[in-house]
Amino acid sequence: MKQSWQELAELLTAVKVVAHPNNEPVSIDGNVDGFRCIGVGTDAAVFQFLEAPEYAFKIYAKDKKDKLEAEAKVYAQIGLSPYFSSCYGVTNRLLVIKYEEGVTLFDCLLQGIHVPDQVIQDVEAAREYIRQIGLNPRDIHLKNILLQNGRAKLLDVSEYIKPGNDFRWEHLKKAYEEYYAIIDGRPMPFWLLDTIRKWYHHWNRYASSFDEFMQTVLKQMNYWK
Repeated sequence: MKQSWQELAELLTAVKVVAHPNNEPVSIDGNVDGFRCIGVGTDAAVFQFLEAPEYAFKIYAKDKKDKLEAEAKVYAQIGLSPYFSSCYGVTNRLLVIKYEEGVTLFDCLLQGIHVPDQVIQDVEAAREYIRQIGLNPRDIHLKNILLQNGRAKLLDVSEYIKPGNDFRWEHLKKAYEEYYAIIDGRPMPFWLLDTIRKWYHHWNRYASSFDEFMQTVLKQMNYWK
């Protein structure tokens, strides 16, 4: 008899997710037979049960409950959209989301997988849809965009209830339009992408504008070449 997502979620109580400062990824303590970790972010980790692969269990760190509640509310408001996944349910520590096939744009850069312009167009359409339903599209970056059959699927919607523009998408789009051709199809080393990620988190330390920041990045890339 197939287990319900509620029963599977109960099994995951043995797994603890711990958040860290400075925008570093969470760490994971414990494991459960039959589950595999399929994603790690700065607030949560995502697991899949091999015998019920349609579910993605997103476990939030203990001190990130506000993000968990926010994301559940946003998914309820989004409803059905081709640009987003669906939420099956929520507990006091995790979300149960429809598992989406695909590769994040971060992994596309790692593996040298081509990112088509259609992805940029899809994200723009998704952002417009979010505005139309009264939410605020933000926190959109390489690890939150999935390449799925040549189209974009957006992940992690927890910050869509926050005000203001963090400009992460605008910067990513600008980098794609002006610089992606330099690396298109070339696998990039993890150390380089992680260095750029850390620099971007504190980019005002390195540059007074995004264009100046990108010049710093290009210099680092020249060393890699």
